[in-house]
Amino acid sequence: MIKPELLLPAGDLDKLKTALRFGADAVYLGGKEYSLRAYAGNLTLQEMAEGLVFAREYGRRVYVTVNILAHNQDLREMPSYLESLQQMGVDGLIISDLGVMRLAKRYAPDIPVTVSTQANISNYEAAAMYKELGASRLVLARELSLDDIVVIKEKVDIELEVFVHGAMCVSYSGRCLLSHYMTGRNANQGACAHPCRYQYHLLEEKRPGQYFPIEEDERGTYILNSRDLCLLPYLPQLMEAGIDAFKVEGRMKSALYVATTARVYRQAIDFYQKNPAPYNDNILQEWMDELKGVATRPYTNGFIVADTLEMQDTKKTATPDRTDYCGIIKDYDSTRGLIEVEQRANFGSGDPLQIMLPDGRIIALEIEVMFDSAGNILDRARHARQIVLIPCGEHIPPGSILRRVGSNI
Repeated sequence: MIKPELLLPAGDLDKLKTALRFGADAVYLGGKEYSLRAYAGNLTLQEMAEGLVFAREYGRRVYVTVNILAHNQDLREMPSYLESLQQMGVDGLIISDLGVMRLAKRYAPDIPVTVSTQANISNYEAAAMYKELGASRLVLARELSLDDIVVIKEKVDIELEVFVHGAMCVSYSGRCLLSHYMTGRNANQGACAHPCRYQYHLLEEKRPGQYFPIEEDERGTYILNSRDLCLLPYLPQLMEAGIDAFKVEGRMKSALYVATTARVYRQAIDFYQKNPAPYNDNILQEWMDELKGVATRPYTNGFIVADTLEMQDTKKTATPDRTDYCGIIKDYDSTRGLIEVEQRANFGSGDPLQIMLPDGRIIALEIEVMFDSAGNILDRARHARQIVLIPCGEHIPPGSILRRVGSNI
């Protein structure tokens, strides 16, 4: 049985480091150009180089997305960009456009190419064609069942990557025109405005001012407001099928999201490697509770089991017991027993706080007193990215995450 690579999103340099600290085997990131997440932080070439150095210290890999559906003007500067990535020595390129793939083979021939989910690979002949064109790995379309995936794996000798977690587009594996049509922001060039998440009603022309909600029942459905994908319960079947990489969506999500999903999926993969049997209900529930804490919508298993489709969140369900990202630990002063926290959300004494450590442990933190960087006593951390010093009897490594939890976590 292949141990799949766990691939996490890195919207910026801090999230890259968080993903690798919390268990990712690899990260995928975008540069300032040519990426399908233009509003993620994204990385400059210098930041990519720094990220590569950090990844090498952990023995991990870095993939760069060059996955826009390119127009002619996008190709002018792309050769030099690809040459820079080649010189840098990134571990792979994620590409959806055949023209970009052709340029990559010319200007970055030593970098393996992964074909993006944007290519909508949903059958073994398409998979075989991309292999003939020189691809090393394929990210399959999200619209495939487990049986579909198994057939492609059996018929084509190429690495397969599958999305196992994160937001889903309502279009076919991300090829959407709705954003461009409504806002002028082209989703296929990285500028999606996410109009599929807006709330819609029907308006009949002879009934002005009367808005009819779009709902789902046993006789019909609507296509917007997708649930989030979570295939955690299906990891054993996917591992048995020989899938080479499990991918988590979310380059625009927080470091808490990155740390939580990396930690849970790392534990789930390693657990099955040691205990090749279906997950027991208790541990699966524990993992799911962790994931629900950072979810914005209810979860769905997508298309993985064809007869259990439950894709839409018809009631715009609020996720209970959300976990708040309060800060990241920057340093530990062992002499004074103080952790240095860079604040991300308002927190203080009385809050149910926990620290997530990169080794997988979670410890409770009860605040009796805390200080600002000048040594003044604080009642709460209120200012964005404020440095806060908190007494803590245990050594806390940099990169640990401070969170406020709900009652079910």
